[in-house]
Amino acid sequence: MTKTKSIFICQTCGYKSVKWAGKCPDCNEWNTIAEELESDRPASQTFPIFDEIKTSEPKPLSEIGAEEAARVKTGINEFDRILGGGLVGGSAVLIGGSPGIGKSTLLLQISNFLADSGVKVLYVSGEESTSQTKLRAERIGTRSSNLYIVNETNIELIMEYIKKLSPQTVIIDSIQVLFRPDISSSPGSVSQVRECGSALVFLAKKMNISVFMIGHVTKEGVLAGPRLLEHMVDTVLYFEGESHTSFRILRAFKNRFGSTNEIGVFEMTTNGLVEIANPSSIFLNERPKSVSGSVVVPTIEGSRPILVEIQALVTPTSLTVPRRQAQGLDYNRVSLLAAVLEKRLGFNLKTCDVFVNVAGGIRVNEPAVDLGISLAIISNLKEKPVQASDVIIGEIGLGGEVRGVTQLGTRLNEVARLGFKRAVVPKINLKDSSRKSPIEVIGVSTVKEAVDIML
Repeated sequence: MTKTKSIFICQTCGYKSVKWAGKCPDCNEWNTIAEELESDRPASQTFPIFDEIKTSEPKPLSEIGAEEAARVKTGINEFDRILGGGLVGGSAVLIGGSPGIGKSTLLLQISNFLADSGVKVLYVSGEESTSQTKLRAERIGTRSSNLYIVNETNIELIMEYIKKLSPQTVIIDSIQVLFRPDISSSPGSVSQVRECGSALVFLAKKMNISVFMIGHVTKEGVLAGPRLLEHMVDTVLYFEGESHTSFRILRAFKNRFGSTNEIGVFEMTTNGLVEIANPSSIFLNERPKSVSGSVVVPTIEGSRPILVEIQALVTPTSLTVPRRQAQGLDYNRVSLLAAVLEKRLGFNLKTCDVFVNVAGGIRVNEPAVDLGISLAIISNLKEKPVQASDVIIGEIGLGGEVRGVTQLGTRLNEVARLGFKRAVVPKINLKDSSRKSPIEVIGVSTVKEAVDIML
């Protein structure tokens, strides 16, 4: 006889407890612990397909082959780059992001290409009817007969469909709406997401099926979002982008089959997501010429150099505590750099508000853009523009020194390819340079040297 037991689970982080608490001791959030009923029903009774899958016996490490995993191209080069070269059989991929950002559209485009190339794909649409999915598929040009679509949220029935069709790729849209009938909690709760997610991951590994799961992220964090599943899946991808712009950035946060530093850049159009092979030119397209506070910096995202424009605005303020605001950059880093400029170079920023922005909606995290941020602030403060053909590279220490950066040659090649003429770089990097740069390179040791040269 199946029994149920009462348990208290944090709806934000999944922390379990036998008693209720007002504050979760794990994530320190208030009023997120709710009572749920869990079933002790074995998974094999819920999913009979599990009994048909043979488990592997333990083997000595020396007898296990280490063959390179075969990869299947998805038809979108930007997506293949993030995955590490293509889709690996038996992998579980989680794609998170805000509602409406393009997760379903991207996976429907990938489904179409895989189906056209002979891969049987099952698309489980739990949020839209099959007719709604068909309309969206026709809008982006998806008509393959090898693509099967079903509207279902019961995980037991979904397992039966997988057993019947034997697809090579399964897409779940989305994991938040699936439910296991013997668990009393509502779809989207921690228990439902955990049980349904673990069942799909187990199936992917044992049947060598590639499984994509879409997860929604809400500001309130009420639903059990993708973070609950991050430790289960092989790859975690997150969509970034503002609702008022058409550009979307897909970033890898976890990848067992590739790098976690890669990003893919897309543009949302009426015909779906279009990959942008040269994002540098897109981000610099609308850059104003001869305007103070505008600086171009080359940043590295994974193996790809991208040139972005950093803008700064410095205005007098009557506030006792001046504002420091950063868009696309770490706020604490911008505040630290403003303090260095004030202490080491004597610029009076304590009576000014400082606003710094990365144009185009991209987020930059590496310290190699420090010198570019600092010169953008000084440029706007002094109302002296940096030459449009110049780029700036370098990390700044608390002493006002300019520290070395990685992959300088890769950055300079991209700078030269886009037509820039001069680059200010850390002097320490020039000692390690063994080949001639395609553009004029000036080495600096301090921020003051860079200011004297550029402004």
